[in-house]
This record gives sequence, C-alpha cells and structure tokens, in this order.
Amino acid sequence: MAESTQTASDDGPPTAAKTGYGYCHWHQAYARGVRLVQVLEQSGNGNGSYFACRPCREAYGLVPFADQP
Repeated sequence: MAESTQTASDDGPPTAAKTGYGYCHWHQAYARGVRLVQVLEQSGNGNGSYFACRPCREAYGLVPFADQP
C-alpha cells in the first residue's frame, strides 16, 4: 500500500499563525503573510498583540516576535 504524501492537519479554526492571513496593524488592512511583531503587556481592555505583513515588516524594519532575541 502506498504511503500518503500529505501531512495531517490539526483541528480548530484557522488563525493568523496557521494561515498567515490576518490584519496588518501598520497599513491597517487585511493581508497575507502577517506575523506577530510586538506584544505589549497591559492591564485592562485592549489588544496587546500587533501583526504586520511582509511589505510593512520590510518598510519599517520590524522583526517577527519569534525571531527576536
């Protein structure tokens, strides 16, 4: 029997981390290839996670959070 060449997908809703599609906080629109670039710890209401698409990361010198030291 031949082995499958497809990988198993995890269940759950699609997220920016899984699809790479989401809201870019720098140009304020949805785009492909967004990555988490900043996390602000704060108390109270509000979102402390900021995402940027590739063109904005390159234009503003933003480093994805996972690649920061």
